[in-house]
Amino acid sequence: MWFDTGAPTDSFYEVRAECSDVPKTRFKIKAGKTLSERRWKAAFSPEGHLEMSRMLSRIQRGGEVWEFLLGCYDPKSTYEEREQIRQRRREQYAKWKEQCCQMFPVIGSGRYITAPIITEDGQPIQDPLVLLEANPQKGSALPHDNGDAEDSELSTSNSSETKKPINHPPIDKKEIQWKLTLHQIGLDVVRTDRTLVFYEKQENLAKLWDILAVYAWIDTDIGYCQGMSDLCSPMIMLLEDEADAFWCFEHLMRRLRGNFRCTDSSVGVETQLSNLALITQVIDPKLHQHLETLGGGDYLFAFRMLMVLFRREFSFGDSLYLWESMHQYGKFERENMKNKIKNGEAPLPISVFLVASVLKEKSSKLLTEARGLDDVVKILNDITGNLDAKKAKKV
Repeated sequence: MWFDTGAPTDSFYEVRAECSDVPKTRFKIKAGKTLSERRWKAAFSPEGHLEMSRMLSRIQRGGEVWEFLLGCYDPKSTYEEREQIRQRRREQYAKWKEQCCQMFPVIGSGRYITAPIITEDGQPIQDPLVLLEANPQKGSALPHDNGDAEDSELSTSNSSETKKPINHPPIDKKEIQWKLTLHQIGLDVVRTDRTLVFYEKQENLAKLWDILAVYAWIDTDIGYCQGMSDLCSPMIMLLEDEADAFWCFEHLMRRLRGNFRCTDSSVGVETQLSNLALITQVIDPKLHQHLETLGGGDYLFAFRMLMVLFRREFSFGDSLYLWESMHQYGKFERENMKNKIKNGEAPLPISVFLVASVLKEKSSKLLTEARGLDDVVKILNDITGNLDAKKAKKV
């Protein structure tokens, strides 16, 4: 919970000293306006039932709060019921992680990989860098760690000293596909929130990689896609226990996994983009017409904002502020889904309105400066750090 009134919200997510161009938060902690530890505890009955209405307007930070926001626990559950669920989920995660470790021992080793480990037909790649990263007993899995890289590769390629992690091809297509994604997860992990001090520690990067690797194994339909690391990262920072962070991410993906369902002819957020176009046409007809004239009527330029929920447009703290707002409304979205699904109508996510608000705020600049889709993309890319999350929320 917040402890230091008057401090910027980003002070809880320390930025590396050498990163000077990181978006700054516009919020400061105000006494009585955010969710204090005392108010959070007071929202529970003696049995552990949570009165959501007493704390929704004050949420700002705290892993336990997010477990309720994301639907990991029913507010009507008791302390004892939640503890039983938590232990059961931790055991399940441990089993899945052990399965992954049996297939690839780097899982759970405190390391991660960024180089491909197998070919598309399932044959191990005998490359020095691959062996160096994949061997938990030799050197470091990080390419930029201290030490002589040439000596490391030579010692790794020495068959008398190096223990190769995998000596047999994967047994089925599922395992092949999973192993083909592991290095891509690693490449995304080292790029995720790299300005934060939290991710200077290899153990935190490895934890993020482990969770995404396990998720890729259990989600046989979608697997891992780029952008998921941006969604998972806050869970790692907000919850100390890795299994708890995994289940928060898993519950978040229950709502968002459809966004990652893409084919050669469509993208997962296509319906949301269509609704965004309709909303923009209503709130700013001139902008909508201008975008259509430029060939942007499909609104694909807003793809990233919807996919990763503004993680790259706002500072870390401000993006969480918007997430909190979106997930507070999640309850009503789910009720809408139950009511509208009978009529074949899909619920409209709050995130679509937030993107419309961003476009409305930048309408003047887009109308006067955008002469092509490249200009639209550039203007939207340049908004990083210059958006007011509170204004976006008020759409």
